Amino acid sequence: MSTTFRRRVLAGAGALSLALTGGVVALTGTAQAATKTTPVPVKCVAPAPQPGANGTQNFTVTVPDTAKAGQTVPITIDPGETPVVPMFTIDTVNTIKAKLLVGGAAQTVTSPPVESHQEAGKKADPPPFSGTITIPDGTEGTTVQITIDQVITDADLGGTIYTTTCTPDPRPSASIGSVAVEALPKDPITTRLTPNSGKAGTAVAVTGANFPAGPVTCSAALAGTATGDVGTGTADASGAATCNLTITKKADSIKIDGSVPPAKPFVFVEEQAGVKNPVDIEVLPGPLALGPKDGQPAVSFGSVTINGKAQSVFGAFNAATVQDFRGGSLGWDVTATRTPFLNAATGHSMAKAQLGIQPTCTVTNPDSPSTCSAGTPGAITDTPMKVASQAAGGEELTGGEFAVGGAAMIQLPPFMFADTYQSVVTFSIA
Repeated sequence: MSTTFRRRVLAGAGALSLALTGGVVALTGTAQAATKTTPVPVKCVAPAPQPGANGTQNFTVTVPDTAKAGQTVPITIDPGETPVVPMFTIDTVNTIKAKLLVGGAAQTVTSPPVESHQEAGKKADPPPFSGTITIPDGTEGTTVQITIDQVITDADLGGTIYTTTCTPDPRPSASIGSVAVEALPKDPITTRLTPNSGKAGTAVAVTGANFPAGPVTCSAALAGTATGDVGTGTADASGAATCNLTITKKADSIKIDGSVPPAKPFVFVEEQAGVKNPVDIEVLPGPLALGPKDGQPAVSFGSVTINGKAQSVFGAFNAATVQDFRGGSLGWDVTATRTPFLNAATGHSMAKAQLGIQPTCTVTNPDSPSTCSAGTPGAITDTPMKVASQAAGGEELTGGEFAVGGAAMIQLPPFMFADTYQSVVTFSIA
């Protein structure tokens, strides 16, 4: 699927374009948590003509004192004032993405959209917001350090997104928080039932992971109450457990005892008296499709007037539809590439022009079994850039319907031929 962008450049007097400021992040606290305040030198780049700024921002971070490897824990980041001094008084809706390194692993904490009133000449002081981070596997018995890699603020003004990016200097920042990782294995979990349905008398093999080596037991339940069906098995030195039990009465879940919720669902088949009349249906896989198949209408960025300075103009990509009807556990990636900005008739080109995207991905069908993730903001080039993805589900069903798009920005050089230019952006899915 391709999207065409047009940009007309005029010669003559300068024109004013609106730009917004951004800030950094914040999160909520937790019981038995440690709080630390760290001054972080940052360099902030704002949309033209709003100037960026360098300065120090105080981050107050709250995380639990301890956690297990692989555990997801709450985090709170409360920033001080951003060094950016806004040129305009304006009301926007801001979303902040804090890109962190947790024990060296990249993770992002995103704020909810928050209404913001910004006074010209006064530094922004964004409110705290909550999120979670995951303690990396293999960190048992160590202390995991948390650092800031980058903070991105998206300011929504009437549906157009203006992005401010603040980067620590040096990058990443010094440690803004730490978590002592227990010298314990990860929480034991029940991973699979074979089979996961059947009538009374069905023998079920239950598997699990992260169990201490030795004997294990497993049990069935109905609406959270044990049915009395239990079984035994063993866990090997790697923590992989297998337990066998026989279903004798109605149940809706089975687990290896000691595992963390949720138990794996089991479909109990009731025996019914009378003449059997089997009903079969074959469900065939549907397509993985990116649409509309005939492409999107051209996106016009209007016109801009040459003034001897680099300029930025803003727009939005029309949302493309993703339909994953494959009925499996596969994932997908949507990537974007583009052609150079050219006027084929005159031969003029804008080789130094840059086209950037702030990707978005939303679920459009509430029955979709999967969610999707937007890619990292950046420049679209002739090298495929990931703009959205759906993770593979492992043992779980994936798929659904989604919309992929995002805010767009063209960065223009100070001088070029006055002409009408076009670049074609192509979205692809695999």
